Amino acid sequence: MTTNSGALAPARPSVAWVGRARRRSILLAGSGVLVLVVVACVGVAMGSVAIAPLDTLAIVTHRLFGLDLGRTWSASAETIVWDLRVPRVLTSLVVGTALAVAGATFQGLLRNPLADPYVLGTASGAALGAAIAVLLPIRMVVLGFGLLQGLAFVGALASIYTVYRLSRIGGLSPLTSLLLTGYAVGSLLAAGLATAMYLSGAALRQIFSYLMGGFDAASWPQLAGTLPLVAAGCALILVRARSLNGLLLGEETAAHLGIDVGRERAVLLALASLITAAAVAVSGLIGFVGLVVPHVVRLIVGPNARLVLPLSALGGAVLLAVADLIARSAGDIPVGIVTALIGAPFFIVLLRRARSGYEL
Repeated sequence: MTTNSGALAPARPSVAWVGRARRRSILLAGSGVLVLVVVACVGVAMGSVAIAPLDTLAIVTHRLFGLDLGRTWSASAETIVWDLRVPRVLTSLVVGTALAVAGATFQGLLRNPLADPYVLGTASGAALGAAIAVLLPIRMVVLGFGLLQGLAFVGALASIYTVYRLSRIGGLSPLTSLLLTGYAVGSLLAAGLATAMYLSGAALRQIFSYLMGGFDAASWPQLAGTLPLVAAGCALILVRARSLNGLLLGEETAAHLGIDVGRERAVLLALASLITAAAVAVSGLIGFVGLVVPHVVRLIVGPNARLVLPLSALGGAVLLAVADLIARSAGDIPVGIVTALIGAPFFIVLLRRARSGYEL
């Protein structure tokens, strides 16, 4: 994959364009929040076990605020709603947010609209870590996280650290070197994953389940461990939106603007990799969210990171919540299959209909 330094670089916008972008961002944010609320409510109410909508609302209200609106539900219904459905819906929102923000960050850092959160080997590292956990004769759970989630998280971070260290030339990591090193390390980790799958025997199904992604194992402890990492990482990335905008213009221009290119790139890479690792540790590998969502947002509101990052977070949450709903409706198939079926055709259509004012 080669970089395209001009692909995402913001041109000098006119006053009219800035006004249109702001109006579009407000409209997109408002509609996104509305859809998010509706999808979240449907996700909590829907399931193989029928629970009355009023009972579902009463259970959530009772658990959140301690209000007793008249207990008309059973203990099993409360367990299903609060301990199974609510954590699953919230986890899908958190993971969707993380992948979309990480995708927008990587696309900006690499100045390539085809970059995604896994472009530097994060997915291969996480998958290899998960496969190793399946092969080890150890079963342990700490704060709701099993060995699989723990090694997937470590593997994702270790891969990106290795790529960054190997790509450094003279204290910096040039974009081309970063991408080529990521490809090489990812290929090596993929070979390790193939070996682990070959040796896994009866445990192969568990590895495949992780590779296709899903939220069937979501729980409150896992959500409590993932949410702070994703929230803090996304917030710190958003604070550095100005630096990301500067890097879109090129390293020399960013340096003239007073941006410490080496430091800001390293920090943004670390933050995007952290939230990606936190997401894939609990959900497995779910593709297209971090590729399609930032691209769509950028087509609508332009390349300004101050708008792209928060709107991508909202769009990622909506997309993954909808994908999880579809997966559950289709017999609880892996969510990664649904995002691929939605994302691939949609992205092809976007590529064909891209306006001449936005160069790919």
